[in-house]
Amino acid sequence: MLAVYFCKTVVVATGTYLGGRIYVGEVSYESGPDGTFPATKLGKSLKDIGLPLRRFKTGTPARVLRRSIDFSELEVQKGDEPPEPFSYETESLGENKVDCHISYTNDETKKIILENIHRSPLYAGRIEGVGPRYCPSFEDKIMRFKDKPRHQLFIEPCGENTEEMYLQGMSSSLPEEVQLKFYHTIKGLENCVMMRPAYAIEYDCVDPTAMNPTLEFKDFPNLFGAGQFNGSSGYEEAAAQGFVAGVNAAHKVLGREPFILTRANSYIGTLVDDLVTKGANEPYRMMTSRSEYRLVLRQDNADVRLTPTGYQLGLISGERWQKFLKKQEDKKREIKRLKETVISPTEEVNRILVSRETSEITTGIRLIELMKRPQLDYECLAPIDVDRPQLDRNVIEQVQIEIKYEGYIQKQLRQVEQVRKLEDKHLPKNFDYREIKGLRLEAQEKLNKIQPLNIGQASRISGVSPADISVLLIWMAANKERQ
Repeated sequence: MLAVYFCKTVVVATGTYLGGRIYVGEVSYESGPDGTFPATKLGKSLKDIGLPLRRFKTGTPARVLRRSIDFSELEVQKGDEPPEPFSYETESLGENKVDCHISYTNDETKKIILENIHRSPLYAGRIEGVGPRYCPSFEDKIMRFKDKPRHQLFIEPCGENTEEMYLQGMSSSLPEEVQLKFYHTIKGLENCVMMRPAYAIEYDCVDPTAMNPTLEFKDFPNLFGAGQFNGSSGYEEAAAQGFVAGVNAAHKVLGREPFILTRANSYIGTLVDDLVTKGANEPYRMMTSRSEYRLVLRQDNADVRLTPTGYQLGLISGERWQKFLKKQEDKKREIKRLKETVISPTEEVNRILVSRETSEITTGIRLIELMKRPQLDYECLAPIDVDRPQLDRNVIEQVQIEIKYEGYIQKQLRQVEQVRKLEDKHLPKNFDYREIKGLRLEAQEKLNKIQPLNIGQASRISGVSPADISVLLIWMAANKERQ
């Protein structure tokens, strides 16, 4: 019996289920993660309509029984103290109740891997999908880095009240008995019991350059993609794309403007721009080093960058918005106070300065100038800052960062503004760039494939040179009506 659902927009977020195939040693079968059903007919349907699909591969480590691990000689990894909440709305901090542990492989571990490498489907040629560069399988690490005497692994609890422990850094597609054999060579795991084996999974995903920055397919209006379906890897990357695709799918139905975050205001914007502009020849991971603006894309100012956007979308309550505005006002007022407060050269002041290994003062100096010294911070100046107001620790953190790194931050903001001007130069939609004389053949092909929205996006396409951008700018100046 066929079930039909009618809707105006669709978001495809199939994870690793689309055409999923599990590999554990010589065993291979169609499956989604952890033995769930794969999506097979959907993959065929997407291919039939012409979506550009490709095959990727990822893996997951084994889960072992907590009480079978000897923690006595393992290196403990405590959580942050105090714990760092995800949201500034969190006012009551919890406590760290569980620990992670570190162990290391050794020569015996390596020996077992090398003796059984022919049983790995990856090295036996049975896996055709491209795997993630930044979190390879354990046997891949051994083969790539044979000179390394040991490799680190993290033993992590899967939850507070579960017996399952996750062996981070030990994903594998070797047979179960081989996995157990090399786990038993590792300190702390000598008698471990495996609850679920590690496995590799192959799956279908799409070429993300077929999408706009809204994550809507260029050739299939009202169809959106998100998560590993778009060629990315990782939970955070998937959640970010789900948010962008979901908002844009809703906006399309409601007749609202597209929702696009930029490289300059978020890592989400960087992630999406990388995918739709540069594509993904392997599972994509979002790392801070991928952003050219990471000095302004900081954890401490995430609320400054994105709360106004959340408020415009209706995701931020009026109460939270007022708290945000108060925090920004407190920060602004405190920086102004530090600029205006002058500290006189007293014995106590110079004693504090000398104790922090910085030079004494002989004349009055503004507090903000002392704050800029690398040896000094907001806390150590408390004894001589008698009129200091009571401020939230997050406000203090932002005040310190903005003062100490003011020059660098302003320099990066100028770079952002220069690029923003390029983003404001919009290119025509569905345009054939072969019409523009002076563009190199490679640039014409790449521009026709990506169909960038503006000059800024065009400049980030691999194969489009600065000379090509100059040609585009000249053409735009002469053809304003066509933009």
